[in-house]
Amino acid sequence: MLRRSPEMHLDCRYREPQPTKKDKTLVEILDRLKSLENKVDNISIGGSYPSASGYETRSPNPQGPTPLALAPDARDHQVRAASWQSSGGGHSPVPLGHAAPQQQQMAQYSYSSATYKVLSWPFVQQFLGSSKKIASMVEPLVKKNGAAVMSDLHARATPLPQDTFETEASRRGSMAPSMEVPLRNPSGGLHMDPMSFSWENMHRLSKAYFDTFNLLYPFMDRAQFQTEILSSVATNGFDESLSSTLACLVLALGEVAISGIQGNPLTTNMGRPSGIKGGSLERPPGLAFFNEARKRMGFNLTQCSLENVQVFSLASNPEELKSHRADLVRRMFWHCIMTETYLNLEFNLPLTGLEKFDDMVGLPDFSAGSFSEEDYIGDQASHFQEHFASQIVLRRLLVEFHTTLTSAIGTAEARQSSLQATDNMAAATPAATIKQLAVQLDRWRGMLPSHLCWQDDHTTSSGHVYPPVVPSMHDSFVFTADLDAPSVIYPFAADIQAAILRTRYYYVRFLLHRPFLFKALHYPENITHEDAEGVAIALKSTLSWPITTSPVRNQKRLIPCLYCWSQKFLAVLLILRLSQQVPILARIRATHLGDRFDADAKQTTALYIDWIRDLKDIDPTARWCWSIIKEVYSLED
Repeated sequence: MLRRSPEMHLDCRYREPQPTKKDKTLVEILDRLKSLENKVDNISIGGSYPSASGYETRSPNPQGPTPLALAPDARDHQVRAASWQSSGGGHSPVPLGHAAPQQQQMAQYSYSSATYKVLSWPFVQQFLGSSKKIASMVEPLVKKNGAAVMSDLHARATPLPQDTFETEASRRGSMAPSMEVPLRNPSGGLHMDPMSFSWENMHRLSKAYFDTFNLLYPFMDRAQFQTEILSSVATNGFDESLSSTLACLVLALGEVAISGIQGNPLTTNMGRPSGIKGGSLERPPGLAFFNEARKRMGFNLTQCSLENVQVFSLASNPEELKSHRADLVRRMFWHCIMTETYLNLEFNLPLTGLEKFDDMVGLPDFSAGSFSEEDYIGDQASHFQEHFASQIVLRRLLVEFHTTLTSAIGTAEARQSSLQATDNMAAATPAATIKQLAVQLDRWRGMLPSHLCWQDDHTTSSGHVYPPVVPSMHDSFVFTADLDAPSVIYPFAADIQAAILRTRYYYVRFLLHRPFLFKALHYPENITHEDAEGVAIALKSTLSWPITTSPVRNQKRLIPCLYCWSQKFLAVLLILRLSQQVPILARIRATHLGDRFDADAKQTTALYIDWIRDLKDIDPTARWCWSIIKEVYSLED
């Protein structure tokens, strides 16, 4: 592979990455997509059910679900009613009118992918309504759609300062290191003196980007960026071209990557340094580069190309898929579609239609033509290709799960209309549908390559969470709940990649079983053994998500979509609180999860509170979540 070295003006020949056994594994991961999707499309009632402690075979009850055995001294719903009324509120099950028994059973569940919808559950509304302060904060948002919620929260964010290269230099009282005031070139375009940025500094920042963010979102070509874009900037300076815009953004994120790992913590809460590092509350790292990019984007985004992430060009320019950049286009496409999907499920934001092109675009294979030797080394250390492929599979499964559950159960708002759909209800009960989807999710996990696998053992005597007491030969990560312990920094963001993949798995498992929590809170007198098992799995799925543990917790600037995770943790913290106070949930905790769960739940609560507390000063979503959690848990700022 021939590349030109811009600093030496020499032609260099790099070794082509050699195919490995892992390349075959990557193809096998992608080939399993259709197999899993076909199984999800053919949900049946029978099959194994995931228990709280693992997966066990259970014969279906021909007589239908059996009510959960209750203590002889009291019924759960009577105890719950008395307990709830004593705490300032009462709630009766949602009336079902004269619906048939199966219709009644269907109506006792509620599914919504959006986390903020948990706040609209009647039981949760009454729980939060016991505090007028919380009620005043929650009520306006739960009545809005997801887009309005997101817009309202982010409207509270403090705008970024409009610092540029020039103002950054002025703010420091002199020329910034390796930086000069922008000059006008003879043609009138704005550019930077090529001597004002050393090649070493730009190479350091770009390498930081490609060794972190581009392994999480592998849609930039490292070799092409270094040999074409960066060398052009080094030779000609920053102008108003698209290449300069891309360079500014990459260098900005390079600063974020370095500062986000090595920088000084922004604040200290309860004696613990923040996991947000580098820059300041007002000026995050990379601000000057980012603003220089923003100045140019108004012109650049009028173009339709891969570089400005306008993937819709594929609809009118399929020849792009036949070029040498085809695999890069596919990676860009799947990055966009995954981001869009998660925003759609979390905030009900409308889809753009990208999903219609997935068959035409195809799956990425990380072909050698767009794969540098440095990326080859990074992949051997972090397996980012397989992480990306596994995320694609998980995203597709999640979409299928969402479609199936929306059809089988529906949201609370659509419950009454769903009572009329008797033909659709004859196929399977909600519990049977959920159990089959859970089996598919577990099958996805079982298909992961060995070096992406992990075991479930949430705590050890030393306080470690993940991996288990005896790590597998492939799992070298030590994620710990001891946030004050010295952090180990893994190269190539390998720990962040592993933490995100595992956390998303547990979140999907929690999302699948959340309808059982709704039924337990609103119809405790109708809870069956099957329902109780589902509640137990939902509760266990909330435990110690790896992105909240050390060392990942201390690198929050590198974790994508912080605001999405903050509201997920808010919902989990509310559920864990209710599981202590509501008799039916407390009983399921005791009978299905045991004493160990209490210690794990306490540890999890501390981790999630720390996450929200740490972000509340810089993120409006976390600030809003904190205002609720501190009241629910009686916390101090």
